[in-house]
Amino acid sequence: MRSIPAQCVRTMTATVESMNLADPDQLFSGIWIPIGLPGFSGDDKQRRSDLLDTRLGADGWRYGYIVRGELVDFDTAIAEYEEAYRVHLRRNPAMVEWLVSRCGNVYDHSVENVHDEDYHQPGPAANHYQDISVRRVVAELADEAGRAPDERWGQPIEMLDLGTGERHTVPLAQGFRGTHLAQIRDALSPAYFLNPALVPIHDPALITTLPGRSEWYHVEGCAHLSVEAFWQMSKVVEARYDRFVQLGDLRNDPLADV
Repeated sequence: MRSIPAQCVRTMTATVESMNLADPDQLFSGIWIPIGLPGFSGDDKQRRSDLLDTRLGADGWRYGYIVRGELVDFDTAIAEYEEAYRVHLRRNPAMVEWLVSRCGNVYDHSVENVHDEDYHQPGPAANHYQDISVRRVVAELADEAGRAPDERWGQPIEMLDLGTGERHTVPLAQGFRGTHLAQIRDALSPAYFLNPALVPIHDPALITTLPGRSEWYHVEGCAHLSVEAFWQMSKVVEARYDRFVQLGDLRNDPLADV
């Protein structure tokens, strides 16, 4: 067995002695652990956030994502979400043609979604990612096709909502040339085919399951093979270990009521 050099021993000893072993904050505050899968949030987003802030402190928890066996950050995971839409739309030109010829923009749960281009959505409203992914991919396809830019892109025009029949003045999204607005979650919407429960995850390595759990996306479309299932089943709540330790008996069920 190789011996440890004396200098290394002295360095390690000094490091350990410099720690206050009675202070779990100093030992544990740099450690993060996954404490469970919260599942779909939707309109419950703010309540969950407030509860976890109270329980663990605003700086004591965060969302992480398991992607190909590695715990990664939001940006890495959402890139996979967008890629699923990219692959799906490239494989389905009929979907793209209907979308860009009939529609001028798309939204998820609110018409106001059309104004968001950033996946990071810290406010209290429910998150919406699929409409952003669709707009980004359609813009890419328009660029690749060499389509001449439409001077109306980005400009507000009046559109008829295909689902509600209401008229709204919203920006014409890049790559689109229609005059209708489409919601892409509700089964009663003509653009339901873009619902994330109906879009397959593009990489088999991202397929996840959790026996016993059944949420809305498990009973629609591709079930556990969809991009929605990937997103919800890969998402975990991470806790700073010092805050977790301070939960006491609640450590047995740290996501209770979440």
